[in-house]
Amino acid sequence: MTDGSARSASWQACTIAEIIQQTPSINSYFLRLSEPFAHIAGQHVDVRLTAPGGYVAMRGYSIASSPNASDIIELAIERLPDGEVSPFFHDIAVVGDEIELRGPLGGHFLWPEHATAPVLLIGAGSGVAPLMAMLRHRRDLAQTVPTALLLSSRTKHDVLFGGELLALETADPQFKLALAITRETPERPTDFARRIDSAMVAEVVARLPRMPAHVFVCGSNPFVNAAADGALLAGLDAAVIKTERYGG
Repeated sequence: MTDGSARSASWQACTIAEIIQQTPSINSYFLRLSEPFAHIAGQHVDVRLTAPGGYVAMRGYSIASSPNASDIIELAIERLPDGEVSPFFHDIAVVGDEIELRGPLGGHFLWPEHATAPVLLIGAGSGVAPLMAMLRHRRDLAQTVPTALLLSSRTKHDVLFGGELLALETADPQFKLALAITRETPERPTDFARRIDSAMVAEVVARLPRMPAHVFVCGSNPFVNAAADGALLAGLDAAVIKTERYGG
């Protein structure tokens, strides 16, 4: 998740302030910035690791925290077996460690500044991180724009930020949450027991008062391709669909 804005962002040291296990495979890492910055919901940072021998590995991670937060940002990092960076965070990193980071980066996958028309968010796994930043920002600003999140997870225990999302739906009648649970039967009648497809997208869109003017899709490459195709088949305009993809 890098782009041209990376050239204007400088590297800085940050310190791991807290680590919270969110799901069996995803942890939240709260990083205290040495040079605090303001970010827009949907942006990401680059993280750089340098091995003793000089080998450098770098990955982009979406910021999950609201732009209205403090000098600490939250990254939700999923353990990927073939990843170069995520195993370090899960197996080695501890509170107090210093990490190299630059950002904020990204200029296209951004929560609309003055959102009034409905918004559809589609994510899977840790791909909900930038969508969570958007929802938190929306909540912090007390925005009432109708918003729906369609989130794919293997089981209910794999739903990243599940408790917070359920509480948000209970508190906000303008927010609709739909889970696509792929490996077990969901507990709620408003959720689905299959992978995301065009019929599912269309059903979630129907829960909004009108067609969304903004669609954000985030997840792995195969998921983003399938979800974006499903959105198009459901009748959504390609011009309103923005995507973000993650790696290891």
